[in-house]
Amino acid sequence: MQYSDKVIQHFQQPHNVGEIKDADAIGKVGNPVCLLPNMKVHANDHLKEIKTLNNRQNVLSHDGRYNKIKRIMNRNYSGELIYIKNRFGELYITPEHEILAIKLPKTHHFLYLKNKKKKTKEWLHAQELEKGDILLYPILKEIEDLDEIQINIKKHKYDFKSKNLPKSVKINSGFLRLAGYYLSEGSIRDRECNTHLCFTFNSNEKKYINDVIKIVKDLFGLTVKIDLRKKSHSLNILVYSARLARFFKKLFNKGVENKRIPHFILLLPPKKQEELIKGMWRGDGFTNLKKPRAGFTTISYELAHQMKTLLLRQKIIPSIYIEEGYIKEEVNHKRAYRIHVGNRDSVLRLFNILGIDYTTNKESRYDVWIDEDYAYIPITSFQRKKYNGSVYNLEVNNAMSYVTESATVHNCGDLMWIYIKVKKNEKGEEILEDVHFKTFGCVAAIATSSMITDLAKGKTLDDALKITKRDVSAALGSLPPIKEHCSNLAAEGLHKAIENYRKKVPVNTEKGFKKCEKSCCPGGKK
Repeated sequence: MQYSDKVIQHFQQPHNVGEIKDADAIGKVGNPVCLLPNMKVHANDHLKEIKTLNNRQNVLSHDGRYNKIKRIMNRNYSGELIYIKNRFGELYITPEHEILAIKLPKTHHFLYLKNKKKKTKEWLHAQELEKGDILLYPILKEIEDLDEIQINIKKHKYDFKSKNLPKSVKINSGFLRLAGYYLSEGSIRDRECNTHLCFTFNSNEKKYINDVIKIVKDLFGLTVKIDLRKKSHSLNILVYSARLARFFKKLFNKGVENKRIPHFILLLPPKKQEELIKGMWRGDGFTNLKKPRAGFTTISYELAHQMKTLLLRQKIIPSIYIEEGYIKEEVNHKRAYRIHVGNRDSVLRLFNILGIDYTTNKESRYDVWIDEDYAYIPITSFQRKKYNGSVYNLEVNNAMSYVTESATVHNCGDLMWIYIKVKKNEKGEEILEDVHFKTFGCVAAIATSSMITDLAKGKTLDDALKITKRDVSAALGSLPPIKEHCSNLAAEGLHKAIENYRKKVPVNTEKGFKKCEKSCCPGGKK
């Protein structure tokens, strides 16, 4: 998107930014924007439908940190929705909703990664985007190391067989690898008189089998029973400890489709998390040295996207593909989520974690990249669809944004606060002594907010009310047609601030203007 030099100047160095603490009036304007109720949002360690969230929860924001939900809003909406898909998932969103993105000019020059990286990221309305534009996805920044965790599982009254467990277990490489083995190959048999933990491997995977046996012995002081199934070439490692089984159930859940990583493990230092990835990949992953590439499969939606989070922290960019369920030879195959790693740099980083010695000088054509803050992912599908029904949005403290399974969205449309300070001049006219703004929005929204303060400052209230969106756009050297609404929003914000001021300070024809004496107004009676 091409902006004038004046727009860029006001965006990079805006004038009159911030609140006026003792403002005489404030004008707040903005666009109501929303998502479909079933869109998933990162709330701590869960991806939850936005309609199920509450204001006691925190959501991941564009800064890579968790921020508290302040308010949840829903309304009925009839009109156009934007459908956006990328390698992480899909999103249905109202056209004015802002997404953190990079708009790429449709020229050959921007087919090259080095040129894509030069473009500025910004908050763009969903309707401005197209297939091929780049969405920014934050890397989880919060880190909370943990040395050990308490095993707060009581022994059942009639449990006479289970051996005593230590009061706590160290969160070391062995524990995290064992957690990875459980998440991929583990199961729990949970019956009143027969509750135990099971790990299932191919009988030829002796290295992994021995690793599990050693970890269980070292961490919990338990020996295991081996159940070899020759016909299926499988081997079950059975850990007969009801307390340990319930401990793993509490941490990671049970049932393949319900498994998930607890929040405290997602916040561990990335270096520590390598062992978790290693255990998971050894169970349900594969590697191909010829391509090179790697993949991981799970039927747990939650676990697939948590693996995405883990990989991004390692600077590894995955893709998530869905394989719909099917029945073959009377076997019911459930819906599966396949994580693919094919980007050369990402594959090399993953191979290093997995202990695979591999080097290559082969160059790859990249359409994605990653830095310390974001993964940069192109839009693979963009459509406009009609919709009539309920939509939801969040108001989020601090960062004013939240993250879905595939994109980073603002918690509002362009939202502006225009603050005014009024005084009388020598003629007794009321003029705008000071005008400030606070804006959450795109390049044009910030630039128009900055310009409206310049245009209005020093003018009488009547003259300020005459400032139009055309005046704002012209002063900035014009705006792209799709951004003209931002200039209208800025003018509307100024007008609303003046209107709010006049409601507080009504005209008295005999004595001129005087302060309202109602208790709701500054200086009024209490």
